[in-house]
Amino acid sequence: MSSFSGFPDKMRFTPLPNLFFSQLLPQIDDLAELKTTLHIFWKIYHKRGYPKFITIRELLGDGTLMTALGDAEMLRRGLERAVGRGTLLHLTLDREGDRHDLYFLNTEADRKAVAKIASGEISLGALPQQEPYLEAQERPNIFTLYEENIGMLTPMIAEELKEAESLYPPSWIESAFREALSRNKRNWRYISRILERWASEGKEDGAPERDLKEDRNKYIKGRYGHLVRRRLN
Repeated sequence: MSSFSGFPDKMRFTPLPNLFFSQLLPQIDDLAELKTTLHIFWKIYHKRGYPKFITIRELLGDGTLMTALGDAEMLRRGLERAVGRGTLLHLTLDREGDRHDLYFLNTEADRKAVAKIASGEISLGALPQQEPYLEAQERPNIFTLYEENIGMLTPMIAEELKEAESLYPPSWIESAFREALSRNKRNWRYISRILERWASEGKEDGAPERDLKEDRNKYIKGRYGHLVRRRLN
């Protein structure tokens, strides 16, 4: 069993209805159902727009959930049991022969939304697409690293992360998060300064000389070159 280092002083929370604890939790006796249900509450809470839902393709491509469940069969089992219990609503859409399975929380607002979608009163537009999760190829992106280690994204932070992702190699970003966490510095400003220092002075642990010269020149000459030059000067 792997150990958990504990919760930090400052962290974000995902709200759960009181009915989940008083009525649902005592009934749930399947671990796949419990993990799937809790994960969907978390993911849907952070979505924007109306109505809020999640597709099975998104869930299959979610490394955190798939690691917790083990495989796609466990996910389908968890979904089936959650729908059967009445926690989730399931809607299937057929678009040009392509099946899309959508899942909503079973709230009054979402029940009305599902009915309107089924009748054609609401058009969902383009549905989220995501490739199935492959553990051997999975590498958490900068947004995942931020949410899992620091907290919920804000629009301003999201823009800064997007910029950093275009400036620095993924391995640098992961290493910078790791170094900040080892020093108990759970904030983006500290991580950003680590990356800026590596870009100007070099990164000793594993960054080839080619990375230090050729890649830095690529970043300087690229779309965000003016930002890199400003940070290095």
